[in-house]
Amino acid sequence: MSERTYVDIEAELTDQPINFDEDICLAENVVYIKPQTLIDVPMHYCPGCGHSTAHKILMEVVDEMGIQEEIIGVAPVGCSVFAYHYMNVDMQEAAHGRACAVATGIKRIMPEKYVFTYQGDGDLAAIGTAETVHAANRGENILVVFINNGIYGMTSGQMAPTTLPGMVTTTSPYGRDVKTQGYPLYISNLLANLPGVAYVSRHSVHTPNNVRKAKKSIAKALEYQKQGLGFCMVEIVTNCPSNWKMTPKQSNQFVEEKMIPFYPLGDIKVPEGK
Repeated sequence: MSERTYVDIEAELTDQPINFDEDICLAENVVYIKPQTLIDVPMHYCPGCGHSTAHKILMEVVDEMGIQEEIIGVAPVGCSVFAYHYMNVDMQEAAHGRACAVATGIKRIMPEKYVFTYQGDGDLAAIGTAETVHAANRGENILVVFINNGIYGMTSGQMAPTTLPGMVTTTSPYGRDVKTQGYPLYISNLLANLPGVAYVSRHSVHTPNNVRKAKKSIAKALEYQKQGLGFCMVEIVTNCPSNWKMTPKQSNQFVEEKMIPFYPLGDIKVPEGK
């Protein structure tokens, strides 16, 4: 007696012949498809890194809003310096920390376009603090996607402005000492106090539910930009398994148990009446 195949068993259970070549391609049977604006190439990010998920949801929003030809992104210096290799939209590289300044110029000469920056904590909250703060204070009508993993990833794990107290890095080998190295910078909360800022929200991508919330927030921010409401920022608290010296699973647990209590998730500022 020949061994039954998976197709045979499925047919017996359903009493219906199954043509997988046809049925699996039906739209109602599709479970997941990559965003069309996410280029189908291997990414350079470390295994378990949250950057790839952040890229994916950002491009999913672009697909769903149908704005591939209407959006321009600005890539930073840092781990995500090659974002333009993965996002199939118009992209511009910026000097280290200057993404908000570049985005300001783009938006002012092409106000009808959606404009976003994608920046890490070193690029945005250290060398780029001035550009970030003043773009926000002026109310520049751009979206900033801010990736906060509490460490400098590209340069092998130095302390960042967002590094937690007591957290070990290559430049704080005994843990961050707030007496000598200062406190972590709540850059999102700082910007939320500025009158030119319309929307600030903080999310994570370490669980499926949080991924969905982060994606929804990005879509909301782009809609606010369409309405001309001003500066919007979506902070994404994420992990850095390699420089945290953890497995991906351990790093996601660290996000849940250490990062999120320090950087609470949710809306920090929303437009009046929204």
